[in-house]
Amino acid sequence: MNKTLLNIWGAGLSVMLTQGTFVAQGEPTRTVVASPDIRRDATVVAIESALPGVVNINAKSTTKRQGYFYDWWRDAWAPFTQEMPPETSAGSGVIIDEEGYVLTNIHVIEDATEISIKLNDGRVLPAQVVSGTRRSDVALLKIIGQKNDRFNTVRFATDDDLLLGETVIALGNPFGLGGSVSRGILSAKTRRAQAEDGLLDREDWLQTDAAINPGNSGGALINLRGELIGLNVAIYKEGNGIGFAIPIKRVNEAISEIFTPEGAAALWFGARVQAGATGLIVARVEPQSPAGKSGLNKGDIILRVNGQIPRTVFAFNRELLKSGDKEEVNLSIQRGDARQSISLQLVAETTFFNADLIRRKLGCTVQELTPAIALRAGLDSIAGVIITAVDKESPAGAANLGRGMIILGLNNQGINGITSTARFLNNLSRGTAVKASVLAGRPLRRVVVELRVR
Repeated sequence: MNKTLLNIWGAGLSVMLTQGTFVAQGEPTRTVVASPDIRRDATVVAIESALPGVVNINAKSTTKRQGYFYDWWRDAWAPFTQEMPPETSAGSGVIIDEEGYVLTNIHVIEDATEISIKLNDGRVLPAQVVSGTRRSDVALLKIIGQKNDRFNTVRFATDDDLLLGETVIALGNPFGLGGSVSRGILSAKTRRAQAEDGLLDREDWLQTDAAINPGNSGGALINLRGELIGLNVAIYKEGNGIGFAIPIKRVNEAISEIFTPEGAAALWFGARVQAGATGLIVARVEPQSPAGKSGLNKGDIILRVNGQIPRTVFAFNRELLKSGDKEEVNLSIQRGDARQSISLQLVAETTFFNADLIRRKLGCTVQELTPAIALRAGLDSIAGVIITAVDKESPAGAANLGRGMIILGLNNQGINGITSTARFLNNLSRGTAVKASVLAGRPLRRVVVELRVR
């Protein structure tokens, strides 16, 4: 090691300086240790961990100006429609899987015809919508990249692992300006709407004073561990420093609905799992489903699926989908103190939830609505089923249902088609009363009739 000897004659003191060492005549040697960068506190470390998994979302939608008489002929008369310049909205998203699945709010991408994702490294890639629901305001996107692309992700916090007053950080794309962070505290863990003011239309939102601005929607709210505790969703315009996020518990519930073998690939698994303190727990099993027939029970803890340890509901369902309906799914579960292995195979939903099941339950034959039928009925969508025949001495016959009538909903729930109708009816026991919303008569008008399933 090079040494430099400095004689300070004015002080009558000889000082020897070495790299990292201070030596003075008559004094013991003292080592000066370089201190860590005091700026890199827990907040900075959390941001460095999570920010690479937060993206900017650009959604373009095409709007149309409609003529006065367009409502009835909108699907057939192009001259009545003038396409306007595309509208663009900016939001944020969170990558939750290395294969490029992204969470955001449904209102960020609703009606979008083109979606692009800007990654933290500056790359811009297209994306497509996988699924989502307005009720949860959660949407799942898939980045369209190269086959071997792997993306940075944000870890999920454990459900309800929240401390009132703990430091939280909002990550997102405010005002479309690009990646940004703001810090605050968790002000409330279960903010609920008050019916008389209607400030919030969903229960159990997280409240924070971290700045959540337009464009932050769909971004991450993280704790000091860098874990996702919520999905940024809104600000309260009547007050300063009041922002809201969907808690990770509700996000997990939404994923368990929108990213399932049934929802993503029309394959029947027949069980729902949820995140718990001890891991993934089976919350519900349909008796006649592949899961039910395999012996899977409510309360079982999922340890492995096809040899992989699923740490989230999303990871579990992703492994199921990889197997499809051609390969066997192998589950390792814990039931009480015992560990067991279970095998099953997914099947196409239509092999069970079909028109035959509807006929057995209601005594009527139905088919899917087509755009042409919907147009003649003055409907805006093809959600529902049309009756083509009614059996004598059947629930449908007793309710005076007839050929050409359109079933739009059951018990105030909309139906999308034959599969959803059959799935709804399958859960009803013999003799159960069900109210059907039906279009009937000439001209067609909406009526409600009661049937008793058989």
